[in-house]
Amino acid sequence: MKLEIDESRCKGCNLCTMVCPYKIYRPGNRPNRRGIYVPELDQPERCPNCRLRELYGRRLCGVCALICPDQAIRWVPEKPYEPMKVVIEY
Repeated sequence: MKLEIDESRCKGCNLCTMVCPYKIYRPGNRPNRRGIYVPELDQPERCPNCRLRELYGRRLCGVCALICPDQAIRWVPEKPYEPMKVVIEY
């Protein structure tokens, strides 16, 4: 599973950047076609609950998706054998 931000639904409130315990989001630096600065996934590989779910059987964190008032953040399944970068921090 990987995170995806739907730019058509996001209003740029940046709540996801404030609540993420893994600090994988950063405020956007370019406006989308509606002129809204959508947050960007800075380091999605730091989110172990998303990337290592199948490996360790952990549940998805979901704080960013729960706090999003526009439901613009969701998990999408990764394609089989899609290369991914995983970072394990102690």
